[in-house]
Amino acid sequence: MTIGDCRVDFPITRDLIYLDSAATSLTPKPVVQAMVEYDLRYRANVGRGMHRLAAVATHRYRDARDAIRSFIGGEVGTLAVARNTTEAIGAVAAGLPWQRGDRVVTTMLEHHSNLLPWLRLRERGVAVDIIRPDAAGNLDLADLEAAVRDDTRLVAVTHASNVLGTVLPVGEIAGICRDRGARLLVDGAQSVPHLPVDVAAMGCDYFCFSGHKMLGPTGTGGLWMLGSDLEPLFVGGGAVESVTDGGYTLAPGEQRYEAGTPPIAGTIGLARAAAYLRDIGMDTVRRHEERLCARLIDGLAVLDGVTVAGPDADTERIGVVSFTVEGMHPHEVAQILDEAAAVLVRSGHHCCQPLMEHLGLPEGTVRASTYIYTTKEEIDTLIATVEEISRRMI
Repeated sequence: MTIGDCRVDFPITRDLIYLDSAATSLTPKPVVQAMVEYDLRYRANVGRGMHRLAAVATHRYRDARDAIRSFIGGEVGTLAVARNTTEAIGAVAAGLPWQRGDRVVTTMLEHHSNLLPWLRLRERGVAVDIIRPDAAGNLDLADLEAAVRDDTRLVAVTHASNVLGTVLPVGEIAGICRDRGARLLVDGAQSVPHLPVDVAAMGCDYFCFSGHKMLGPTGTGGLWMLGSDLEPLFVGGGAVESVTDGGYTLAPGEQRYEAGTPPIAGTIGLARAAAYLRDIGMDTVRRHEERLCARLIDGLAVLDGVTVAGPDADTERIGVVSFTVEGMHPHEVAQILDEAAAVLVRSGHHCCQPLMEHLGLPEGTVRASTYIYTTKEEIDTLIATVEEISRRMI
């Protein structure tokens, strides 16, 4: 499959220009078909029945989970199915045995989902150190290294910023963590859809990601763990090996983290989404977005009254571009883009309010985010429409 071939699988693109994939990607027909097949042909619960439908459903579900684990290079380790990145990060925050005096190091680049769980731990006596990036979203690794002390229990960083597109050097951060005896959690919500990911090579302890940003259905995602060392967030049916009136024994591996009925159809759909991306090739996805991103940044940068936030186009980044139009609230710009040219973008704080304040953008930004179904003609339409908007303000 090529980038050009895939667009036919996304009917929404016939009627509008969708540039909000960093929030939620579109879903291709083969992913929908995989989920429909489960519902219509072998719908049953998994791991709990001996009849033929239960056997097929269990087999397909476990194969799907293995395929998702393989997609991120996580064959060595445990992958527990989660509803989204937020739930996966929350499972780590709740599952580690925190003690008063422990420390967490994180950054100002984080989505609220990778910030609020750590701030909440302050109620339990855990200290939180927040590293501030420069205006382009780059971290000084010397600052992070200085913050990781002997009492640092965990370092939690995003792999790629959902606001600025900046890609963090998580491999180098992993080295710092190993030297200091700290664990590393990586928020991969924005990297798994857009970059080749290999968690084993990365060297992290926990990797969290969502399905709805990588062509998959909503309500799906994963928590990959190098070791099964977390206390489960929930216990119940399916998570136990045995139960007596005096207690219970948890099941081994990922099963202990999947109490209750999992999102069976969704997980099968997510595995199909991973296969779809694998067929295209993640290096191809990255190159496609790099070209579009450079075209967008170059086109916006020359417009009067338009300011692009974040790193230059020639730095390693994902296809996320944030900008502002002088004299206009980001929500106004987004609404005009929709009404005037059927261009759909995101506007506001993007669940990164501390970062917006740090960058001097209290009202947030307009954010355009590309994906495999985005074309250069759509990027040109966005640029031309923003130019018209900016002219009105001069």
